[in-house]
Amino acid sequence: MEVGLKWIVSFSVITLVAIGGLFWNPGADIPVTGEFLSEDKIVGADVAWILAAAGLVLLMTPGLSFFYGGMVGRKNVISTMLQSFIALGVISMVWVVVGFSLSFGESLGINIAGKHYGIIGNPLSYPFFSGVGNLPHKMMAPTIPFILFALFQMKFAVITPAIITGSFAERVRFISYLLFIVFFSIFIYTPLCHMVWHPDGLLNKYFGVKDFAGGTVVHMSAGFAALAGALVVGNRKNPHHEPSNIPYVLLGTGMLWFGWFGFNAGSALSASASAATAFGTTTIASASAMMTWIFFDRINGRSVSALGACIGAVVGLVAITPGCGFVSIQESLFIGFITAIVSNIMVNWKPLKKIDDTLDVFACHGVGGIMGMILTAIFAHGEKASLLHGGLEVFLHHMAALVLVSVFTFFGSLILYKLTDSIITLRVSEESENKGLDLSQHEESFS
Repeated sequence: MEVGLKWIVSFSVITLVAIGGLFWNPGADIPVTGEFLSEDKIVGADVAWILAAAGLVLLMTPGLSFFYGGMVGRKNVISTMLQSFIALGVISMVWVVVGFSLSFGESLGINIAGKHYGIIGNPLSYPFFSGVGNLPHKMMAPTIPFILFALFQMKFAVITPAIITGSFAERVRFISYLLFIVFFSIFIYTPLCHMVWHPDGLLNKYFGVKDFAGGTVVHMSAGFAALAGALVVGNRKNPHHEPSNIPYVLLGTGMLWFGWFGFNAGSALSASASAATAFGTTTIASASAMMTWIFFDRINGRSVSALGACIGAVVGLVAITPGCGFVSIQESLFIGFITAIVSNIMVNWKPLKKIDDTLDVFACHGVGGIMGMILTAIFAHGEKASLLHGGLEVFLHHMAALVLVSVFTFFGSLILYKLTDSIITLRVSEESENKGLDLSQHEESFS
């Protein structure tokens, strides 16, 4: 097999990163005075829980690979699963080198009425994890080592671009995909993460956006990037196929549901009542959405299917993510119910069907994230915390933020797809597509 220049350049980049870390200034590992607390502030129970939660969130990415891999045709199972799985490697390295700094480093942004609002972190804050040590951080991780916080957040950065892959499955070059997710991570995910989750972030500090575990940062961004990707890459030559392995989809759903407890309850960043609330609302919303999906399918003349049950369960998990620590069990039942109906309608909406979003990523993750953001702004508990608790201003700010995030993630991703395509063609040849990406891209086959 001929080795092209793009592969030599890619290997050279990995080499520079791996060796470059050895020569990074060790003096940069000294924490900045005032930002960090003493080691005796660490709470052992919190450390144990977030270690476990980080492992659970990592499991979600292999779970997603099974979830997606079982849905595509037999000629594209391995390629689809690898596109999810490889994010564990690519994004983890990006995160250590610069991603964490851009997400949670010193705020760079704008001043409004004499107050500073961050848009992105300073890339020189924690390059190569410099300064990310075992002391707790005063603002972001007051009871756990800062390095544990950084590694926990890394798992969110990993799964976000992996979610996007379902939209352009069966027709994208592997090397182009790798380049795109690096661009997406740096230019879409990290600024959005900073704006929502950094204490000085624009959407957090100015708009008051409530996103407990990533409905906006993860699912809306992935959903709109998926929609943009489906539009740029174009429809498949032969879009009709039977799912290759429904048991894979069931397995992937189980892994995702299990891992989501770390995703949501872990986002409390403590072994606390807030974590317990998030744990409960997460599973109840998913259960509600799963049952709603299959019965809604049936009354609309469709069969009760394992595939439908799995999609419904995941939609419920997506919808509850932004509000899981802010709403009650009773409200989570409704959130799962109403989101399953809206998402199901979108999955089967004929105008949207004309766009070849292979695995309905936008209709499930994008719409689920939107619904979660809206419903959180309606139900979140606390004085003036949401529409039903006297917080009309909070609700309106959420709606404004929803529009801003939608525009930023969709059009930003559109630009990045175009940029990627200008460097390395995104779409495989018609011959490769007909052959299947497992063989044409990886010389492997699923049997």
